[in-house]
Amino acid sequence: MIDESINHSYPWVSTCGKDPVMPKIGMEPVRREALVRATISEIGQAGSLDVTVSQIARRAGMSSALAHHYFGGKAQIFLAAMRHILTEFGAEVRCELAAAPKHLRAEAIIRASFAPASFEKESIGAWMTFYVLAQTDAQALRLWRLYQRRLRSNLVHALRPVCPAPVDAADTLAALIDGLYIRAALHDPEAPDVARDHALRVLAMLKDQPA
Repeated sequence: MIDESINHSYPWVSTCGKDPVMPKIGMEPVRREALVRATISEIGQAGSLDVTVSQIARRAGMSSALAHHYFGGKAQIFLAAMRHILTEFGAEVRCELAAAPKHLRAEAIIRASFAPASFEKESIGAWMTFYVLAQTDAQALRLWRLYQRRLRSNLVHALRPVCPAPVDAADTLAALIDGLYIRAALHDPEAPDVARDHALRVLAMLKDQPA
């Protein structure tokens, strides 16, 4: 069974391409969302963490004082951006899994990991920031480990019916997904299908190993 805990951390339900039904909400959630998206855009443009709260607030169309009011500082905004890209990744995984038969769920996770949206300039910047920030910030590291645990757990569940060594195979694939993503994002972001197909070939080999 696929690890459903991802649904609880990512509270909005993916509509798999359909227009979501938006609840009535106040201005604070809207402004927070605008600041998070502005953060991802600014990081994507800068290609680094060297962005200011003023830049983020300006892109979001509000004052830096308001940004500080909602998040407290740049580190907290970065963490919110990390949670946002994990939310989007979780939604992509759920969409792929919903359409996949049981014996092809591992392939679905791989497709979600190399979805075209993850190779947009802003998304690449956000994911690279995620990797860098996790080296120095305890909360970022906790989020990174949570992402890794859930990726591995979902892979193990997907591989149990089709692979003789699902735990070892999941460890291999989780490491491969991260490595291939970084290489593709830095060297060939226009062709994510190359990285995806590489991961799918390795998965096929793992599934064909004798018991």
